[in-house]
Formats: sequence, structure tokens, C-alpha cells
Amino acid sequence: MKRRDFLLSTIPAAAILPEVINGYSVKTFDASSPLIQALMQGITLTDHVLVIIQLAGGNDGLNMVIPVGAAYTNYYNARTNIAIPENKVLPIAGVTGTGIHTAMTALQSMFADGKAKVVQAVGYPQPNFSHFRATDIWMSASNSDQDVYNGWAGRYLNYEYPNFPAGYPNTDMPDPLAIQIGSTTSLTLQGPSVNMGMSITNPSSFYNLVSGTTDPTPGTPAGKELKFIRLVNQQTQKYSTVIRNASNAVTQQGVYPTNNSLGDQLKIVARLIKGGLRTRIYMVSFGGFDTHSVQVNNADTTTGGHATLLQRVSDAIKAFQDDIKFLGVEERVIGMTFSEFGRRIKSNSSVGTDHGAAAPMFLFGSRIDPGMLGTNPTIPSAATVNDNVPMQYDFRSIYATILEKWFCLDNSVVSSLFPPNINNQLQSLPLVKTGACNSVTPPSTSGDLLITNYPNPFTNSTTIRFKTEGGHTLIQIMDTLGRELKVLLETDYPAAGTYTVTFNSENLPPGVYYARFQNGVTQHVRAMMKVR
Repeated sequence: MKRRDFLLSTIPAAAILPEVINGYSVKTFDASSPLIQALMQGITLTDHVLVIIQLAGGNDGLNMVIPVGAAYTNYYNARTNIAIPENKVLPIAGVTGTGIHTAMTALQSMFADGKAKVVQAVGYPQPNFSHFRATDIWMSASNSDQDVYNGWAGRYLNYEYPNFPAGYPNTDMPDPLAIQIGSTTSLTLQGPSVNMGMSITNPSSFYNLVSGTTDPTPGTPAGKELKFIRLVNQQTQKYSTVIRNASNAVTQQGVYPTNNSLGDQLKIVARLIKGGLRTRIYMVSFGGFDTHSVQVNNADTTTGGHATLLQRVSDAIKAFQDDIKFLGVEERVIGMTFSEFGRRIKSNSSVGTDHGAAAPMFLFGSRIDPGMLGTNPTIPSAATVNDNVPMQYDFRSIYATILEKWFCLDNSVVSSLFPPNINNQLQSLPLVKTGACNSVTPPSTSGDLLITNYPNPFTNSTTIRFKTEGGHTLIQIMDTLGRELKVLLETDYPAAGTYTVTFNSENLPPGVYYARFQNGVTQHVRAMMKVR
């Protein structure tokens, strides 16, 4: 490999700008970050913005989105030392049987205003419980047994702009295509061959790049490589001027909470959107969610470290939503939260929770279809330390829906951004209100069970009965760790109907298993018990 090619594939091409705005470094991601390019050309809408909030550490979704009513008993029994009292759980407008943490009053008001949605039990088959590996999976949208070194957004920009970084910025697109607040380079916006992250760690280097000044390169064999690195840095740093101009164009903003680093980051995002940047993707991160111990205060489980985190997330998102409304750009912006995994159903003896599988995601914005998607997770009556929340929605279906229904990309392009073996499993979900692109038909709200099994409990086999509306139909078998054991059925039905399939448990040990049914935008999870 040529030295220049090696450097092009390994040197970050986006810049961390130290103390650029309100003390926060800002790094820009260029045309090789794939989601963004599609947003700037062709048939895609060019004024829509997505804000991604990473809740780093693995958020405890069961203490954030809490079952109430008949489902509360199993929740409480599984985590008596950290459970939120049922009478303290905040109701969600338009949703029965489910509420949110006591500390999230600001987000509760957004549900009441029709500007928030929760998606239950988001995950993927064969979950990984390592922070680093799980984060890579979420950012790359890979399968858990794949090593993918580029991001779901980065792949699309590479498809649209294969010659980056040559020729950018230009008159057609003078602004960064994506911006991340903070100093940690994100895999999400990494292209297949060029890394868009370029680090500038001190003010003198930053201003040298802005002014086009470079320090002399040494007369050593590494001098040419260093010169090339600086050339790439200078090219990318042309965006620093437009970022500063956009920031300076806004002189008045809404009120944000104090001592809230997420709010500080989102304030910058709102300012840059209003300031005129054509940037389509903003990423921010808020950490501290690895709550293995002392998650709550013993005297009052509604308080403690996790409650503080959730309140700051809730307050920051509400302040941001109010601000973009005040600034007149509310209709252009939606946001979402994600964490690399959830926590186990059962709490531990250290008044905390351990690494788990599926967890809820929040989406927010005036164009979000509000309410709740999915149902309360199935919680065993006698949960063990190994029990996980079974997946209802694959996180890649969230990404695919946003690409298709918010950024209005052709479905064939969207499919090409994900692993081939899951392309036909991606769901187009009711996340965005009708009118952003094309309408999405919401799932049936009838109380009919879409999947049942008999006998239950069973010994060796059980007959699964399911109702499909026709088209692609999938049934997966998962264990309590959240792992996919087998795809029991995957086929296309020509018409709606009721069908059966037999689950032979083969050499599986006795215990609880889940049958996950998926048909179009609809899914249902059925708990099954194998006995001796």
C-alpha cells in the first residue's frame, strides 16, 4: 500500500475544535460519512436534521420506562431494592399500563405536547455485553458476529461521494455534512476507506489550520507523511469558519438547565441549526449510565445517581425542543437516544444492575408520531440474575425508518446500508408523522394476540399459532439472555391468514424461551415455558 493511501485510510479527516463554542470542542465530519450525502443531493429533502444522543454506559431501561398496573408486580419482585414505587411513576399521555421515571417530568410534558415517542425493547439478536463491542455494533449496524469498521451513516456518504475528500467543501455544499460535539471520534460517521475524524488538541494548532499556516516539516523520512497529514487537516478545517459564522449569527436562545453537560451540547446544536448550517446529522454524548452499584438511594429509590442522569437527559431534551421552537426551526429537526445495551431484569446485591440486552429508545420532535411503540417487556415471575429483556424491535429498523421516512431515501438504497442477511428483516416503523415523506401505516391496536402456543408449558415441542397480514413473516426463538437460538420461520405469505409452525426444543434445557413474531410494522413476543 502506498504511504499516501495508508494515511488516507487511517488519519481522521474531521476536526476536533477545542473551545470553539461555549467551551466545547466541535469536530466536523465530511462527505465520506454516508448518511449525510444522500441528504444533500438527488431526491432527498435537504432541510431535515437528525440529532443523535448517546447515553454511554448501558442505560437501565426498566427503571426509565416502567410497567404499571398488572405488570408492575413482576417488575417489583425482580428488583425490590431499586424499583420505583408504582404511585411515583409518571404516566405517558395516551398510553396505558406504562410510565416513565419520576425524575423525567420535562419529557412527560413533551409526551403531552405530542412531541415524544418511546420504542420498547430495542436490541438485536445475539447481544454482546461488552461496552466497546456493543457500541461498535450499534454504530456500525453490524451483526454481533461481524467485525465492521465503518458506520451505518458513513457507508451511505461513501456511496454518494466516492471521491472524498477531493473537492470539498465546494459551492454546492460549503458546510460540514455532520457534526459531533465533544472529543471522542464516533464510528457512526466513519466511511469504508476514509476516516472523517481529524483531531486538533490545542489552540495554536487550531488557529494555524484556520489561517492556512503550517509549522516546518522535519527533513526526515517521515516528513512527507507529516506534510500530507497537515494538508488533510487544513482541508477539513475550512469548515471551522462556517461553524463560527453560524454560531455568531445567533444572538438569542432559550433557557437551558445549569450544570447539565448534555444541555450545553444541545444548545450548541440548536445554535448551529438556526445559524444556517446545512448539516444534517448532529451527535452528542452523555455518560455515566454503567450503574452496577448504588443506582438509587436506599432511603428513596426515586433519587440517586440514575435519577440524576435521567433528569438531566429529560431537562436537556425539553430545553432543546423549546429552543428550536423559539428559533423557528422546530419542523426541521427530530432526535433520538440510544445506549449500547440495557441492564438485566433482576437487580444485583450492590443496589445496581448488570449489563443486559434490549432497552427502550426515545425519539423526539414535532414531526415524531407520539406515544409508545411496542408493549411492556415480558418479565418472569421469578426472574434470575441471567434474565434479559427480550428484543421487540431491531435497532437497525429504527435507523432504516429514519433514513427512509425522515431523510426520504429510496428503500433500495436504505437496504444496501445494512448487512445483506438482515435486509428483508428491516421494518418500516410508524416513527414519523405523515407528511415528512410518505405515510407509514401504524400497527394494529386491537387486543388480539398475534402469536400463541399450545401446550404451554411444554416438554419437547409446542405448536405456535400466528396471524399474518401477508408478506414477509418472521418468527425467531430467543433465550432469556436475549440470544437468537434459531429462525423458526421466515417466509412471504401471499395473503393474510392464520398459520401454525412447530417448535421442537431439541436439546434445549428446561426454562423460559421467547417466540418473537414480526410481520411488516407489527411484532409480538410470546413467552414459552419448557419443563421436564
